[in-house]
Amino acid sequence: MSKARKIVSRIASSKPIRALRNRLAPTVVIQEDFGKYNRYEEQIEKLTTELIREKVKNGSFEKKKNKICFVVQRYGLEVNGGAELHCKQLAEKMTPLYEVHVLTTKAIDYMTWRNEYNQDEENIEGVHVHRFPVDKERNQEEFLVLNDHFKTGTIEEQYEQEWIEKQGPYCPKLVQYIREHKDEYDVFIFFTYIYYPTTMGIKEVKDKAILLSLAHNEPYLQMKAIHEVFHSPRAFFFNTNEERLLVRSRFNNYEIPYLLGGVGVDIPSSIDKNRFIKKYGIENFVLYIGRIDEGKNCNELFDYFLRYKKETKDDLKLVLMGKAVMPIPEHEDIISLGFVSDEDKFDGLAASSMLVLPSRFESLSMVVLEAFSIGKPVLVSADCAVLKAHVDKSKAGLYYRGYDEFKDSVI
Repeated sequence: MSKARKIVSRIASSKPIRALRNRLAPTVVIQEDFGKYNRYEEQIEKLTTELIREKVKNGSFEKKKNKICFVVQRYGLEVNGGAELHCKQLAEKMTPLYEVHVLTTKAIDYMTWRNEYNQDEENIEGVHVHRFPVDKERNQEEFLVLNDHFKTGTIEEQYEQEWIEKQGPYCPKLVQYIREHKDEYDVFIFFTYIYYPTTMGIKEVKDKAILLSLAHNEPYLQMKAIHEVFHSPRAFFFNTNEERLLVRSRFNNYEIPYLLGGVGVDIPSSIDKNRFIKKYGIENFVLYIGRIDEGKNCNELFDYFLRYKKETKDDLKLVLMGKAVMPIPEHEDIISLGFVSDEDKFDGLAASSMLVLPSRFESLSMVVLEAFSIGKPVLVSADCAVLKAHVDKSKAGLYYRGYDEFKDSVI
């Protein structure tokens, strides 16, 4: 076949042009020369332009937005949590470009997974949120007994599914929705590898899945079920290079493409440290922001701070912002404020001498990024590769290993 015929054949293969060609065929004879082809092309171009104008005029030529779906364990204005906030920010920022949906649960509290939202669907800042009930609340005592085996590394494969369901949030209806409606969405974006919606849901849509694992070096990565999760997505989105290195080396999944991104932070236009001091009457303090939990290594923070106070007898205080899920030592210089407003959080951050974050297991810390953004130094655990890298790269803080380095950093 000549070059002219090949070109014409390719043009004529599209559906609208085939229809136009049928209309034009009686008046055009295609021969083995470009003169006749050019005449034919001009006629096709003219009629195609007319067709496009006609479609634009009646609205049938408008581009339809791709439909994307985030999957996350909790979502909403009442939810506190770094991963959940990260998901909410990304979902809302993508609404101008995509039709954005979120599949989540009716839970607010991750400790119980109790159903607290009533609506099955709602719209939050342009995001269509689908909520599914949690079928079984978490029995914390039962879960902790099972979880202790996993934390110590004595992981038995036959108990993995039980752990996944007890870890929760156990919501099989959410997974069923993914299975039954997967063809309606162009892509599924899963948040956090460790929760039921991701571990069970990602299997249903491997060819459409992007995983933001938010992984850090912890015993759960040894589970066979988790190994499957990290070999399931079509692509990864990593928040830090340290997370990327951990996931790639641990699971040998170099064939799966990835992007290295991160997350921005929103800083209030008005931050006033004197407003915080006047409201709470607190000065000369280091600040902890986040869940007050042994899993965040707060027990070590309390031990170190009390030892520091005993040795130095100065007036430094430790101020806590966040929900307590462990006992807080009774001491006049350990002050827990509970949940606070964003205004109080940033005012307190500005009033503090530094932000302290003792956690050994973080994939990213938004509160550290917030501290950096307002010029406040941070003190983090050297045992957390991600937080240590935050400090090394920014030159905006210190890290400690052991009590002596902690003491030298806060003096």
